[in-house]
Amino acid sequence: MTIMPIVVTGATGQLGGLTIEALLRRGIPAADIIATGRDIDRIKDLADRGITVRRADFADADGLAEAFAGADRLLLISASVPVGERVANHRRVIDAAASAGVSLVAYTSTTHADTVTTVIGATHRATEEYLRDCGIPSVLLRNGWYLENYTSQLPQILQNGAVVGAAGEGRISAASRADYAEAAAVVLTAEGHTGAVYELGGDESFTLTELAATISAAAGKQVTYSDLPVTDFAQVLAAAGLPAELAEVLADADRGMNRGEMYTDSGHLRRLIGRPPVTLTEALAVALHN
Repeated sequence: MTIMPIVVTGATGQLGGLTIEALLRRGIPAADIIATGRDIDRIKDLADRGITVRRADFADADGLAEAFAGADRLLLISASVPVGERVANHRRVIDAAASAGVSLVAYTSTTHADTVTTVIGATHRATEEYLRDCGIPSVLLRNGWYLENYTSQLPQILQNGAVVGAAGEGRISAASRADYAEAAAVVLTAEGHTGAVYELGGDESFTLTELAATISAAAGKQVTYSDLPVTDFAQVLAAAGLPAELAEVLADADRGMNRGEMYTDSGHLRRLIGRPPVTLTEALAVALHN
């Protein structure tokens, strides 16, 4: 199969950067990868490696058209902007991709986007619907929660002796960013994925109570789970320094987890990447020794 240039949006972010590395590992020449982002100074190293780097601001329709020129496939990584701006930004990307004649758009959505009740889930659902209605060939990568959302908090968790959340005993099928990136690279470089909807998550789900117990075992220090009402959890996050809107969105995500909205037993991630995804225990072991 001959693949013309592949565009990765959000290349300045962690998932975008990992996807580019995964594309290179799969044999895509650097010259056939277009890395885009708002601040291209942050990805100058990619240009030094022979990758085409172009500025792409999701709020700038004309700039998007220029950024996607000549591309064949495109990975739309959901925008890290205020919730109220996300759908409009995604629509501009999709419109620009269609105008550029892109043959496939892969979109990083969220688990069970068609039925989730969360605020962030609604933006994913609206984007999926727009992508479907515009008729451009697509594949939906419904990514679950990141293991890094927890491993990055280990210093605070160990200091406080507690995991704090509002997810009750809801099960979470989290996976690593690198595994989600690998899945994206697979669908961008292989045939047979057009029209697919992949519910992606780790093979081993866990509750936040189980997360605390697993951290305790790995770190040799007692950690418990403190389950709070959603509004209280939002206040805790805001007090920790998060912007109020982001705190509310994250607390609302925990509410969705309590309803099972971040759980999947599809096995799609394992099948796409051809191996078992990184487990919570493995991720914690790496994080504790870094």
